Amino acid sequence: MDFDQRSLNYGKVVNVVPLPAGILPTAPSAPWATITDKSGNYYGGAIGNEPHHVGVSADKKTFIGGGLLSVLNGQNQTFFFDISNPRQPKFVSAEGAQPNGSLSYASIADDFKALSNGNFLGTFMGSWSGNAPGRLIEYDNAHNLVGIWPDKDDAKLPAGFNPHGISIDEDRNLLVTSDFICPIHTIYGHEHDGGNGDLFRGSVRYWNFDTRQISKTIPVGDGKAGTIAVELIPDDDKSRAFASGVIDGKLYLIDPTSNRGQGVAIPVFDFNTHPAFIESDGTPPWPHLIRINKTGTRLFITLNYLGKHGRVEQFNIENPKKPKLLGLVDLGAGSGPHFLELSRDEKRLVVTDYFVDENLGADASAIGIVQVEGDHKVHVLSVSENKLTLDPKFELDLSTAIAAIPELDSNVPINGRPHGFAIIEGKTRGERSNSR
Repeated sequence: MDFDQRSLNYGKVVNVVPLPAGILPTAPSAPWATITDKSGNYYGGAIGNEPHHVGVSADKKTFIGGGLLSVLNGQNQTFFFDISNPRQPKFVSAEGAQPNGSLSYASIADDFKALSNGNFLGTFMGSWSGNAPGRLIEYDNAHNLVGIWPDKDDAKLPAGFNPHGISIDEDRNLLVTSDFICPIHTIYGHEHDGGNGDLFRGSVRYWNFDTRQISKTIPVGDGKAGTIAVELIPDDDKSRAFASGVIDGKLYLIDPTSNRGQGVAIPVFDFNTHPAFIESDGTPPWPHLIRINKTGTRLFITLNYLGKHGRVEQFNIENPKKPKLLGLVDLGAGSGPHFLELSRDEKRLVVTDYFVDENLGADASAIGIVQVEGDHKVHVLSVSENKLTLDPKFELDLSTAIAAIPELDSNVPINGRPHGFAIIEGKTRGERSNSR
């Protein structure tokens, strides 16, 4: 997508690069297993894995993406693209389903963070079966799996470890994760695992970044708050962080130094009771992902409302114990915003409207209880010190913007679900500046 405000294509899709046919595995029982591309190559391994969060390497040359539901059909769950030329991405490799691949240890790929050494660290919410415990997985700059934490033979595997959110400060040797939900419980047909229901988590874990060892686990709320996101406050002298509770509708300040060093989660804002966030139909606010600016003075958060409504907020967090609401943008009925990211100059905030619909693709029947849609739009919000405004020039609806996937037979339905994204900004050879 073109992110250059001076471009005539601003807010438009400029390229679509499909996963390749013929080389990605999928179970023969998958409903799309026999689908082929125009050349007759099987395309099934590229369908139904539910693309989720993504990341970009420190050198801006590698794009990584995860398949949230790949485990259900034995598909690869981590995908790498060469984005040396960002407008012409090239598929490089996929990982997960090979012998001793990540699917042998973990599944339900969620978030990826780039490390300074060129590697990626990702949260995988589930074990190899989608249950607990999940894992942190590291890939090197050659796309190899090089680390799994906690180790499968660890005698102290943490209870309820289903990591979703992740935030890293390498300079302070800090890594934090937040546990959200046990994923297998949401999938139909897993009654023996406690499925067909929900098992929300509520905890934030502080790690030693260098050793990848958990140093403390801090309960959040009643332990079932649904802590989907956690973000460290930059340069905070107490290494505090903010976390969002999807289920209890609260914003928490996590202080690892309180309670005699055991840490504590302090609710500092309740979206359920603030008049700016109450919907007439009673839909709960469902605070989702968080971003904090570089100076640690402003916090941005999406409210998802089960996909039925949607708002984006900006808070002054100069006093972290008393966040002050500065402004919000109401994205309207059916919007369901989830993912958000600040541009490098922090003057624009990009937001996508979609969470998770457990149906493995367009026109497919539901396979789980999570059916939280959205209007599939991508928004850009202009950011000032005390205000958010919607940029009317950026208008992108992925329900209609992508009519077909190159190489794939046109009779296969396309359902553009914008979840994770990455902003690539900078100068390239032959161009004054470039952004996507």
